[in-house]
Amino acid sequence: MTIAPVQRSTSLGSSAWTDARLILALEEVVEKELNRHLKVAKEWMPHEFVPWSRGRDFDGVLGGEAWQSADSKVTPLGRVSLVVNLLTEDNLPSYHHEIATMFGREGAWGAWVHRWTAEEGRHGIAIRDYLLTTRAVDPVELERARMAHMSEGFESDNAHSMLQSVAYVAFQELATRISHRNTGHFAGCELADQLLAKIANDENLHMIFYRNLLKAALEIAPDQAMRAIADVVTDFRMPGHGIPGFERAAAQIALGGVYNLRIHHDDVLQPVLRHLKVMDVQGLGPEGARAQQELGVFLEGLDAQAAKFEERQAALLARRAARKQA
Repeated sequence: MTIAPVQRSTSLGSSAWTDARLILALEEVVEKELNRHLKVAKEWMPHEFVPWSRGRDFDGVLGGEAWQSADSKVTPLGRVSLVVNLLTEDNLPSYHHEIATMFGREGAWGAWVHRWTAEEGRHGIAIRDYLLTTRAVDPVELERARMAHMSEGFESDNAHSMLQSVAYVAFQELATRISHRNTGHFAGCELADQLLAKIANDENLHMIFYRNLLKAALEIAPDQAMRAIADVVTDFRMPGHGIPGFERAAAQIALGGVYNLRIHHDDVLQPVLRHLKVMDVQGLGPEGARAQQELGVFLEGLDAQAAKFEERQAALLARRAARKQA
């Protein structure tokens, strides 16, 4: 896909970089990254990862069998994490609205927004089909949770800033990739692992797109981009935070090793920041330098928090193991 490029200028001072100017200035980068993405993205079919032969009617209109937790061999941790991941994916209409409103629907930006939405759409389709066909979750509770979550909608914490929006998705897509991948590892089902590996690969390509876009923003508007990165990192939360029972589920997911502070620090924040060489950026103005310093202090504190979490996690798991042996 090729779209007529828009000429960009890097001669503006930092105070002149409005969202509209940044979107225009980054259009060429978006086109380049979109073309790269389309070359490397691999087509895959969600239906191929759903064991349709295992499916059978549920109770209700068709008079099938009521769901029981023993119907599936998916682990309790895998079940909780799969539901959180699915409900997060279910809010795609709200996410599309957010990014389409921010980035627009025209040119390379618009082409990317629609392509991203199309790829994300198959994630929810595939996970739901897998969960219902394998009877891994209560379909009634799943539907009620979906209705409750989507009825609340989604409002981005970063909707006020184009650069913060780009910075957020650069980290969030990687966080989502890792959450899906680790969920597959802990699900206790080889097919679920294979499915979530496919989804995780999509999320990784999305992360690369946004990470490269953020890198370009750092080059043309370093002070503003640094501030955006610092604000996003220090106040980050996953898009599914509004899911009913999210805090309890997140605690189980953290303790189980799917996603926690250590993973967030080591496998999400640090890889992106190292790639961008954020802490090595020179020549920043007062605001950019202050943001860079704030970021460094925050990361040190987060590392310490992660270490404390690991200690508590090890102690709790040891107590549980001891009770089982008693």
